[in-house]
Amino acid sequence: MTPDGRRPLRARAAMCALWILALFPLFSAAQPVPSAVAGADIDVALITVGPGEEVWERFGHNAILITLHGSGTPSQLLYNYGMFDFAQENFYLNFARGRMLYRIATSNADEDFAMYAAEGRWIVRQDLNIPPEQRMALFAYLSNNARPENAQYRYEYFTANCSTRVRDALDAALGGAIKAQLIAPSRGFTYRMDTLRLMRPEPLLMLGMDAGLGPFADQRLTYWDESFVPMEFMRRLREVRVRDAAGTPQPLVARETSIAKARLAEPPDLPPDWIWQALVIGIASGLSLLGLIRLRARAWARAAFAVGAGAISLACGVGGLTLIALWGFTEHISAWRNENLLLLDPLCLLLLPAWLGSVRRHWQPSTFARRIAFAIATLAGLAFFIKVFPAFAQDNRLWIALLLPVHLALALGAALPSNAR
Repeated sequence: MTPDGRRPLRARAAMCALWILALFPLFSAAQPVPSAVAGADIDVALITVGPGEEVWERFGHNAILITLHGSGTPSQLLYNYGMFDFAQENFYLNFARGRMLYRIATSNADEDFAMYAAEGRWIVRQDLNIPPEQRMALFAYLSNNARPENAQYRYEYFTANCSTRVRDALDAALGGAIKAQLIAPSRGFTYRMDTLRLMRPEPLLMLGMDAGLGPFADQRLTYWDESFVPMEFMRRLREVRVRDAAGTPQPLVARETSIAKARLAEPPDLPPDWIWQALVIGIASGLSLLGLIRLRARAWARAAFAVGAGAISLACGVGGLTLIALWGFTEHISAWRNENLLLLDPLCLLLLPAWLGSVRRHWQPSTFARRIAFAIATLAGLAFFIKVFPAFAQDNRLWIALLLPVHLALALGAALPSNAR
């Protein structure tokens, strides 16, 4: 789920995508380490780019900028993780199964900065206080990593995206100093909370991602974990201290420079809280379905109930099958053990014949349909009651508030005696 959001430029695009985001052809050029370059001739900076307007740009992007001196005009290499090629063999199948192969590639910093600025995205450069020998080691690592035979890596939205790879490379060069200082502090955020707040401008996609994320997304994150968001890593890096050659602590960020200002609105600090709105919609929908059953002597009420109940059961059933597929047949670990299966229930598909048959004036649901409706409502209620157990920590309150009243109403409607219809 962390796209870096660069649009196509000379057949190249850099992205750290959430599981559904756009694909572009890429260009990759590995750079060998010049033997004459010494650590003192290398400058290292973290480049962070703010969110953009496109779906795949919502999470921002970061990269490592290496500047080489000592040979006349300085040369710059921008090392970007999160690159992929959708022409890769079996790419779509691997994407669906969660077996995504991404890679590191180098690009021209000036061209990239101009592109981001034209998109209205802010760019911040943080020059880093890294000793010469560690700068050399970092450059050697990145150059070797960018070689065609080494460039690919297994991508995962939260734990192995463009930002975490940048973070890990810098931390390794500093002997673990970054992780040691960021592994304990926390502001109490989760993967879900960051995902929802950053995807807020795309409400339908945001809700789909919320429904598809399982309990893995609700673990409380340390600053180290939350660095999967490029902007958060940039902010946390300001707090990191390292020791110079004399052993004196100093800020890791020696200088911070704004390369481009944003013309786009910043993402919200908190995810949206729509639980009460969802509860109102759920209760209103449930009461409306019961009201239509009471009015079924009228043809329009029977038709409205059949369409409404059928659409709800179809959406819940297909949604449940999707959640089962993500858990049982893919490596999208953030979707495993999804408690929304108790609400987006595949059993709902078994009720479609009953709801479609309700357009008949003398409709009477079968015993089988009544039992299935009762079972669905019971499982939906279980989704609420299991919250008393710490093992069920998934934050799916919105979906409970929205769907539990609907399932209860449908079960009650199926159980009403014929003279009450």
